[in-house]
Amino acid sequence: MNVNLEANAFLIDSDQRPAWPGVVSLSLGVFGLVTAEFLPASLLTPIAQDLNVSIGGAGQSVTTTAVIGALAGPAVVIGTSRMDRRLTLLGLTTLLIVSSLLSAFAGGLGMLLVARAVLGIALGGFWAMSLALAMRLVPQRLMPRAMAVIMTGVSVATVCAAPVGAWVGEVFGWRSAFLIAAAVGGLALVVQFVTLPAMPSRGAADLGTMAAVLRRPAIRLGLTTVLLVVAGHFAGFTFIRPFLETVPHFEVEGISAVLLAFGIGGFLGNLFGGFLAERNTPLAIAFAAGGIAVTALLLSLAGAQPGVAAIGIALWGFAFGALPVSVQSFITQAAPDEAESAGALMLTTFQIAISSGAALGGLIVEANGLDGVFAFAAVASLLGTTLIALRGRRRMPQRS
Repeated sequence: MNVNLEANAFLIDSDQRPAWPGVVSLSLGVFGLVTAEFLPASLLTPIAQDLNVSIGGAGQSVTTTAVIGALAGPAVVIGTSRMDRRLTLLGLTTLLIVSSLLSAFAGGLGMLLVARAVLGIALGGFWAMSLALAMRLVPQRLMPRAMAVIMTGVSVATVCAAPVGAWVGEVFGWRSAFLIAAAVGGLALVVQFVTLPAMPSRGAADLGTMAAVLRRPAIRLGLTTVLLVVAGHFAGFTFIRPFLETVPHFEVEGISAVLLAFGIGGFLGNLFGGFLAERNTPLAIAFAAGGIAVTALLLSLAGAQPGVAAIGIALWGFAFGALPVSVQSFITQAAPDEAESAGALMLTTFQIAISSGAALGGLIVEANGLDGVFAFAAVASLLGTTLIALRGRRRMPQRS
């Protein structure tokens, strides 16, 4: 396959000089994208009030980004496969800026959803190509280090996006938070323009390549686990601010503090997940998924207690922080020869899980209240934990 030829051509060049400034620019781009993606979770209440829509309606801003991202990942990989990857990445970062500005000046829910759809294109394309881009910038022996640098952007965004977004939204208004996201995107664009080398196309990806990768048992297992766990997580996380306001009755300062604890937990969980994944990748995924299940169940049963809610959400952040790096390691081990195709499939599955989780969460909130959505999160994550724990070791290819 063409993508396979591109990967193999790179692997042969193990003596190339690593382009670490370019890797750092990818991390900065990830930081901007993840920050923009997670902002609505901390701003859902003021967005709903300002645009005169329900909480469930405002929550569709999360769903829209996820749905478009799921479609955009493979589409960008295939549609731009003959373009210089540097130009493709600069275009995707530009879309991040455009999306944030449209969100900041949205006059209604329709314009906000359009803005979030533009973000979905940028997010989907960037994540689908991230692994393959890293392979173009550093030799194979330095790939784990490069991915750790890139994932640092996710960790920092996890720490900053929700609490800073909640604070900025309260002090300056929710639109100011999106203006800040646009500024971060502008900074990322400048750094990428300066640091990224030319990365000419080395072949054209196609749907046949992705279908071949999807036939691998380990890939199907990993993607099914992601679908269950991430859907459960985002069913609850999308409505985290309304939960904190109405169940344990936190004020804005308390909400910001709890979301900061979630972010710090996510940062530490990312580090621990990487450490554990180097030794046993299925175990790392099971640990993350099981942690989400336990903490979501705790919030469902005892979340009315402020102390329990705060500790539970911090531990939830730790568990979820370990998930992306563990899954990334699992997919890389399952398809090291098809980086872009495997990345596109994982991105699509992630976004389908986010969109379905947020949509189901909105329906559950309308029907059964906020307690019910966390019970659903616990059940879905527990199913994913069981699946990867029982079948993970048998489905993983042996390392050479």
